[in-house]
Amino acid sequence: MTVTRETNQMGIIYFAWQGKAIEQEDVKVKLDAKWRRFAEQVMTEQNAVSATGLSKLWMRDDLFVCLALPPSRFRSPEEELLTLGSRLKLDWEERFMAAEFGGAIPELKLHAGVSFLNGSILSEEERLYDGIKRAIIHGQPTGATERSLKRRALEHILMERLIHPVYQPIISLQCGTEAAYGYEALSRLPDRRWFDGPLQLFDFASEEGLTYSLDRLARERAIEGSAGLSAGQKLFINITAKIMNDPSFTTGRTMLLLEQYGLSPHHVVFEITERSSIEDFGAAKKILQHYRTQGYQIAIDDAGAGYSSLQSIVELEPDYIKIDRSLIHGIHQDSMKAHLVQTFTELAAKMGISLVAEGIEVESELRYIKSIGVHYAQGYLLGRPQPSIA
Repeated sequence: MTVTRETNQMGIIYFAWQGKAIEQEDVKVKLDAKWRRFAEQVMTEQNAVSATGLSKLWMRDDLFVCLALPPSRFRSPEEELLTLGSRLKLDWEERFMAAEFGGAIPELKLHAGVSFLNGSILSEEERLYDGIKRAIIHGQPTGATERSLKRRALEHILMERLIHPVYQPIISLQCGTEAAYGYEALSRLPDRRWFDGPLQLFDFASEEGLTYSLDRLARERAIEGSAGLSAGQKLFINITAKIMNDPSFTTGRTMLLLEQYGLSPHHVVFEITERSSIEDFGAAKKILQHYRTQGYQIAIDDAGAGYSSLQSIVELEPDYIKIDRSLIHGIHQDSMKAHLVQTFTELAAKMGISLVAEGIEVESELRYIKSIGVHYAQGYLLGRPQPSIA
């Protein structure tokens, strides 16, 4: 592999097969006999249809592809290299596995990693060695190029504040008229290129250690878009249990933002989502008490869906319990669900807690939960999420 010093950035893409299946003799024989020939052929095809200009270096069965990346108006060099590495990896893996094994083998994956050649290293040999080493390190985890692209997408969302809120009404059932008691703010993404929806985005942020930043952005965007909320209505905002470990969570930033938009803490209910369990109830209670003294209220979301719903209710003494859709769906036809929700109703009455039934989709569900004394309801039957508060 010859590396020339050009104005274009020079990158390396590393490809290597990894997985327990390599220990199987028949798999190893096919890899040894066919992989190099396959890679040489597809690289020839790639060079025939692209001006990228790929050159190669083999180290045993590991392939290092070197290429020059011309300037692009649409992508940074890093994103361009990651995108190309991801595309080639997915394409080559699928084609090779189909041709030689008749389809994918779960314990055999083509790994890809990327790096740029460091222009500050004077020796071309050292420059190439350094780039190869960094590409190998980057490519060790499965799906490294795709993960790096998702990380960049998440950072872009945070930097450009690309989350936009929608608002779903929560209807009062016990005041004679089915009026909007409040609205739950839900986060939406600008597109689904990297994440299927908010849940996948928040899960990935948790894996990358960016839960606090994403949660704060969602909270701020929910408040910023809440124009139209009347004096007596509530704004339900989701927070994850982990966010309560964030040292910046109690700095008063939320209070300042509310004042900016003509709201007060009395408008806000923090929904503690059950996506992750609370590890330290003592610390959580202290933080929540700090918020309660300012006028905020607390809800336990997704009650009945798992994790630590009952313990959360007992330890945190919420103002609201939101009963998960899984218990509401078909409740009028399911005696077990009916008994469980009735138990929630009795518990809430004794503890002075309000109940919200989530996911109401048919009139029969609505009539039933109203008949047993559930205070509030939310679901497509009562109103779909909208970009603004009506």
